[in-house]
Amino acid sequence: MPVKSLRQLLTGEDVIQLVIRLGLLALLIIWTFLIIRPFVPILAWSGVLAVAFYPAFSWLAKMLGGRPRTAAAILTLITLGIVLGPATWLGVSAVDGGRELAHELGTGDLALQSAPESIKAWPLIGPTVFELWDQAYTNIRAVLREVAPYLQPLAGPLLSLAGDASLGTLQFLVSVFVAGFLFPHGPRLVAAGRGFLSRIVPEQSEHFLTLGGATIRAVAQGVIGVAIVQALLAGVGFKLAAVPSAGLLAFLVLLLSIVQIGAFLVLLPVIIWIWTAKDVTTALVLTVFFVVVGFIDTMLKPLVMGRGLNTPTIVIFVGVIGGTLAHGIVGLFIGPIILSVAWEMAAAWIGSEAAKPIAPPATDEVT
Repeated sequence: MPVKSLRQLLTGEDVIQLVIRLGLLALLIIWTFLIIRPFVPILAWSGVLAVAFYPAFSWLAKMLGGRPRTAAAILTLITLGIVLGPATWLGVSAVDGGRELAHELGTGDLALQSAPESIKAWPLIGPTVFELWDQAYTNIRAVLREVAPYLQPLAGPLLSLAGDASLGTLQFLVSVFVAGFLFPHGPRLVAAGRGFLSRIVPEQSEHFLTLGGATIRAVAQGVIGVAIVQALLAGVGFKLAAVPSAGLLAFLVLLLSIVQIGAFLVLLPVIIWIWTAKDVTTALVLTVFFVVVGFIDTMLKPLVMGRGLNTPTIVIFVGVIGGTLAHGIVGLFIGPIILSVAWEMAAAWIGSEAAKPIAPPATDEVT
């Protein structure tokens, strides 16, 4: 018996009802998205925090004799202490440095450090370093005078980014509170996620759920977390050394650490400046400190990453840039995490499809 087409099975009235239902469903989905769109960064970051810190929450709840709400409250207070303390200081300092740089770009008067006379007293390399620095200082100032009119349009976006940082700090605080409420409901949320995935990829729902959680923890702890620790330590060192624009430099360390370029791109010029502005003992101590800070990611990543991260650096880089452009400062952190999860799941999906055996073509039997 030939199979009837969908058009033959549906009457005109059925088609109209189907179109109306699909239209109402699409309207409901679009309307819901428009309502929750302002809260998407907060909800995404809350989910990341809940997944990243859930092992710590589970351990703490067990230590407290099975009291999940108490464990969630304690963990929330600890996280808030980190956000309200060093992270807020870093954000405020970065905002001040960004505004100062934006002002200099707007006026076309970028301040540069000329070669200190004390460099000449360095043994062997002192005169040569002083001459190279002085030539570079003179040439760079000449170049900046030429390109200053073209750099002035960058002042507006910098001021806008600095303004978004205040809103980003508030979003961080709200996200921490929301994550605290999510902790006790972790098993039910996991079950809901498993049920959702089972309707999309029924054969691999468990694998994708495990892969998503592992990727979130790997990026949140091994990339974002280590970068934050590195930036905070670098910022403390910059403040102790009285480095100009310490907060902005610490923010650059954070950015370079997240995109896997490395903090030494900022730390090396700072170390050179310290040896020109401080006494030998202070410069030596700060140099050792900054060298340790520069290598801290190499030491911490193997400890905090439960599995190797296979996500390419370019994916993390695009996630940082795209997330920041889409969601501001919070997007700087959730962008690489979301994109890494999408990359890992897509790679696993493609790999599983490629591994499936190809069924032989069916042959028509002649009766």
